[in-house]
Amino acid sequence: MTPQIKALSVHLFTATGAVLSMLAMLAAVKAEWSLMFLWLVVALIVDGIDGPLARHYHVKTNWPTYDGVLLDLIIDYLTYVFIPAFALFQSGLLPGWTGWCAIIVITYASVIYFADTRMKTTDNSFAGFPACWNMVVIVLFALEPNFYLMLAIIVALALTMFTNLKFVHPVRTERWRWITLPVALAWTAFAGRAAWVDFAAGDLAHWGLGLTSVYLLLAGIAQQIFPERA
Repeated sequence: MTPQIKALSVHLFTATGAVLSMLAMLAAVKAEWSLMFLWLVVALIVDGIDGPLARHYHVKTNWPTYDGVLLDLIIDYLTYVFIPAFALFQSGLLPGWTGWCAIIVITYASVIYFADTRMKTTDNSFAGFPACWNMVVIVLFALEPNFYLMLAIIVALALTMFTNLKFVHPVRTERWRWITLPVALAWTAFAGRAAWVDFAAGDLAHWGLGLTSVYLLLAGIAQQIFPERA
């Protein structure tokens, strides 16, 4: 297989995320939340794999006619933002005006963030919360905190999108990757488990989701507070 075909194959693999987002949306329209999240978890796995593959096979050089970054952003907006926001609103977890406030904040802030050329830091982390609302919403579905607390979490995360607070990339942020990557993999497993058991109350996956989410949210900020020694 030529380098060009390998690079094209990576693009085509990334594009499967669009199909997965449609399957998730069809489940969401039917209020089949567990199935929707299972599709989103699969999409998250694809998104975690395609980046390293793209860099390994030098897709920008070997198949430059397709813009992999743009392709990734289109799919990410569907799977990370649009579908989770729809699920949060349609599920009734945020009643009345709180639901409207949440979806407006999520969709509007995220599309601006995705267009910001400063979203990556020099160590390949994210400057501001990287609009991973799929990860946030599945935790909210699992833990079901008070709806005012849910709204406060959403608004707070949206505000951080326009700050210099750092959020780690599980694969590309080298510092603490020895723990960040396993935690991210554990989060994915817990998310899949929670959706698989239809968010059954008391399931161990809920605790796992909560703990791993706290680490992934705070690790980058901790790195800013405790910078590496020269």
